[in-house]
Amino acid sequence: AVASGVLPVICSVVKECLDTLPGDSRTQIGFMTFDGTLHFYSISPKLSAPQMLVVADLDGEPFLPVPTDDLLVNLTEAREVVDQLLDSLPTIAASRSSPDSALGSALQAAHVAMAHVGGKMLVFSTTLPNVGVTKLKNRDNAAVYGTDRESSLRNPEDPFWKKLAAECSRVQIGVDLFCFAPQFTDLASLSTLCKFTGGQLYFFPSFGAERDSQKLSWDLRHNLTRPTGWEAVMRIRCSRGLRISSFHGHFFIRSTDLLALPTVDGDKACAVQISHEENVMPTAHAYVQVALLYTSSSGERRIRVHTTCVPVVSELHAMYTAADGPSTAALLARLAVEKSLNARLEDARQAVSARVLMVLKEYKMLYATQHRMPNKLVLPEGLKLLPLYALAVMKSKAIRGGAKEMGADERVAVGYSVMAMGVSAMLRYLYPTLYPLHDLAEDVGQPGPDGSPILPTPVALATEVLDPRGCYLLDDGKILLCWVGRAVSGELLNDLFGAAGVQDSLTLEPQSPVGSALAERATKLLAALREGKESFQQCFVVRQGEALETHWMPYLVEDRAQGMLSYTDFLCHIHRNSIK
Repeated sequence: AVASGVLPVICSVVKECLDTLPGDSRTQIGFMTFDGTLHFYSISPKLSAPQMLVVADLDGEPFLPVPTDDLLVNLTEAREVVDQLLDSLPTIAASRSSPDSALGSALQAAHVAMAHVGGKMLVFSTTLPNVGVTKLKNRDNAAVYGTDRESSLRNPEDPFWKKLAAECSRVQIGVDLFCFAPQFTDLASLSTLCKFTGGQLYFFPSFGAERDSQKLSWDLRHNLTRPTGWEAVMRIRCSRGLRISSFHGHFFIRSTDLLALPTVDGDKACAVQISHEENVMPTAHAYVQVALLYTSSSGERRIRVHTTCVPVVSELHAMYTAADGPSTAALLARLAVEKSLNARLEDARQAVSARVLMVLKEYKMLYATQHRMPNKLVLPEGLKLLPLYALAVMKSKAIRGGAKEMGADERVAVGYSVMAMGVSAMLRYLYPTLYPLHDLAEDVGQPGPDGSPILPTPVALATEVLDPRGCYLLDDGKILLCWVGRAVSGELLNDLFGAAGVQDSLTLEPQSPVGSALAERATKLLAALREGKESFQQCFVVRQGEALETHWMPYLVEDRAQGMLSYTDFLCHIHRNSIK
């Protein structure tokens, strides 16, 4: 944490956010650090300066060296001591050079300290836990890909992590994990804590202070200050004749229809599947009701209820006509990630293709019977883009390729993010938006008639539409990538990037303004795309023909990729198999 520059950024942001933390005068706060030992900090308002207490015994039951009231204190009362600790913590940590990590033991101790009040636990980890309770090992073995043991890489190695997560959920502790490890850190195990407590996972592989500090600062600030509900439970009910058959998301299922969420916020979503309990629905309408009971940051117990009414139809054609394509695609992505947790990646990809084929084959049979057109690929109006999104799911980082494509930790982090995305964010992630930058209109980035910023007209994610004389900006909701063609003119490079020569390094965010009208429009476009996002989108520039272009190519969903069909070929595949 010290060598990478993570700790000073964290301390700075936390101190900056102390006045805007949820809870007002009720807010309680505590700090703990660890290496091969545990470091507790007494920050009682009675003290003139914080005191560090070191616990080296990691083998027995977790214990606290001082009363809980000295470790977890009222922020308003102990503000001066807290400020002193945040100012001195980077210096204190720099004097200790142990490379070990007793994360498991630290989590147990933090649980003991918070169990009587609950709340949110922010965990920052920079290396694989290798000492203390449940130390982990590097198990990212490329040889297991393609075997029955492949899915074990995407699941926790030890039941300790799920047991601890369940215990945290029971006492209303939500866990958010920030991981900065440059090498394998077993996120499949560590992310279990976030998964079952409604928490969030942040992954910064090979963190570099110069490159990643802005993103870490933005993400941590947003995490600390966003509106949050506490001690929440959610129940979903539906009309007689229907039942909730499955839940997909991050929570702990207490009973058949009760979800426990120690913390809840607007950045996460979940999905459910509804099944028939009776062959014939007894009414012409069905109802689905979602009730969320939670405590606000001001201490009020509130309930939020959403009820929707949907018609019950007797004709299959009517159901297909009313199908919601975007929601179907979002559910399909979640099912693919869940499939990868107990099967090979290839099996997950085949399952996606099989589901789409089943849906469209059924509709084709219905359409062919009514309109006598058995040899035409027929798609319901609401599901016309489902094959495209299905192909995008199969080509997404969560389930594409194998060991050579990416490490196990990155795949786990992507899968975790997919399981928490809302519909609009999911569609943007699966099929990113690609904007031409070389001919931006004058009104780009300015407020439109509806108040939202005006954006350029996007183009398809295919190589054939890319002009080597132009520049393009790709937005998947998580990152921004600028592609620069090999034949781009020096004038365009100067206007857009402020580059004096063709070989100069390029950035859309120079230290000083470029001064051209095109660069100003590009800056407004970046601001518009980042607005309202839960995580800061870093912007990287990729030149055509350079080695880094390998990171760009997988985003071109409609192209043929290694072992994967192009969009045109996939439609032909669907058509051929739907008439069998």
